[in-house]
Amino acid sequence: MTHTRTAAAHPGDSTAPADAADTAWTRRPERSNQATLRLMTWISLRLGRPAGRAVLWLIAGYFLLFAPAARRASRAYLARVLGRAPRPAELFRHFLSFAATVHDRIYLLNERFDLFDIRVQGVELIRDIVACGDGVFLIGAHMGSFEVIRAVGRQQPGIRVAMVMYEDNAQKINRTLAAINPAAEQDIIPLGRLDSMLQVRERLDDGMLVGMLADRSVGPDAVEQVDFLGEPANFPAGPWRIAAMLKRPVILMVGLYRGGNRYDIHFERLADFTAVTRETRGAAQRDAIVRYAARLEHYARQAPFNWFNFFDFWQPARSRDAD
Repeated sequence: MTHTRTAAAHPGDSTAPADAADTAWTRRPERSNQATLRLMTWISLRLGRPAGRAVLWLIAGYFLLFAPAARRASRAYLARVLGRAPRPAELFRHFLSFAATVHDRIYLLNERFDLFDIRVQGVELIRDIVACGDGVFLIGAHMGSFEVIRAVGRQQPGIRVAMVMYEDNAQKINRTLAAINPAAEQDIIPLGRLDSMLQVRERLDDGMLVGMLADRSVGPDAVEQVDFLGEPANFPAGPWRIAAMLKRPVILMVGLYRGGNRYDIHFERLADFTAVTRETRGAAQRDAIVRYAARLEHYARQAPFNWFNFFDFWQPARSRDAD
């Protein structure tokens, strides 16, 4: 897998600001609200998971019929990962898989882990980190479910995770948590504040896992253009810059939804910035992004209906190449 370099946003940096198309997904109105979420939570917890899952078919059908932009994005992605034009049933399955993982958050946030068959690979990496008291970055993506890490935390009681995200997203997450389970706790570090990096460093020094999702850019984020499923795509450079500046290892976490009640969690070493210098930092960041994109491609081909970026992921890179 190769990567191409975009125009420099900072001296000595090969990344460039993401253009407006990168953030089209952030401007789309939300189709749900807190009242609906509370109703769905009540149905799911009072009537059980089977009853709640029955509603998902209606939700998936609604999006398939009345969300043309998401439908086009799903079709374009599935054509790449499957190597052929997707069938209508496969488009529906893509939306249904997304709805199922969102629905399962209700149970995961309420610690109903007994409802799931969760299989973990690479848990020894997390076990060693907890035993040593070292803090590392846990990098994920909008693939499968990141919430299933709560189940790992139950198996390994010393695991504590703080999530880094932009403030608007942090507020949405807090509202979602309050709607699903007011008692649920999640340590969220909002980016864009003067003390954001200090908070990240403090959590790491305290032996926590600091989680970030690294497959969407927001606003004027710097990006790195790398090959993903056969064509250049833009990946945000921010998470890798933070990890490199703080000189910490990075572990990839992917929680794949396998249908029914099964999730497969994968942990693997992705990068180690502990020995990086100012001179080697840029190259180390680019190498990490290239490897990250390669591993996402690996898991996307392994579980194609788990990729939940319902926008044209490749369009910004194509637009820039055409200029």
